[in-house]
Amino acid sequence: MTPSGPVTGAVPGGQATDAPAAAPRAPLAVDAVVFDMDGLLLDTEALALNALRIAGRELGLDMHDALCHSMIGVAADSSRRLLLEHHGRDAPADRFFAAVARELEAQVDAGLLRVKPGAPELLRHLEAEAVPRAVATSSARAKALRHLRAAGIADRFDAIVTRDDVTRGKPHPDLYLQAARELRIEAARCLAIEDSYNGVRAASAAGMAVIMVPDLLAPTDEMRRLCRAILPDLHEVVPLLSARESGQRG
Repeated sequence: MTPSGPVTGAVPGGQATDAPAAAPRAPLAVDAVVFDMDGLLLDTEALALNALRIAGRELGLDMHDALCHSMIGVAADSSRRLLLEHHGRDAPADRFFAAVARELEAQVDAGLLRVKPGAPELLRHLEAEAVPRAVATSSARAKALRHLRAAGIADRFDAIVTRDDVTRGKPHPDLYLQAARELRIEAARCLAIEDSYNGVRAASAAGMAVIMVPDLLAPTDEMRRLCRAILPDLHEVVPLLSARESGQRG
């Protein structure tokens, strides 16, 4: 669930504190915006957590919260490695991930997939300002396109970069660097918007300005260092860009 107030709290594996969320350090002067997909544009991460737990129960695997959260926002190969590290090399990984995929798609087919608050308004704003837009997702292309189409926003982007398009997934910068290449804009001139730790690390490593809009994971001190701003939802991005555009016109 997306936080609706100050973004604070304790999280597994993080150094979250009760310090205020990061405020913008300076006006955002960017020429393009690159979005993460799961948990940022689409409310899929809660669905994915549910699918992980159901698959674990089916196969008798203890999928505790810390393990499930560690598998969110990472590519399939990394999720597989995490499962085998926790449950051993004999864990039924193929059956497990097949069950996860089945349960996730069942939820999508049931109409449970939602666009995150503020996403439609932000996309309309960027379109009106002719700001190029891309998606950089750890999901495979077929899955990403299916979910973006189910949400009705697949045609709102100039480029969609998926895990199939790069050698390394997040936290490596490859997805974001490829998105910049496809937009034909320098990475340093792009704004990345992310919800996960590995996504923030990837975008920062690519040299992009980063805004974090947390979903399931509260921001840590590391995230505050890496991000230009940490915001409660996508509605809050538009005023930052509007301020930047007004400054350019003035």
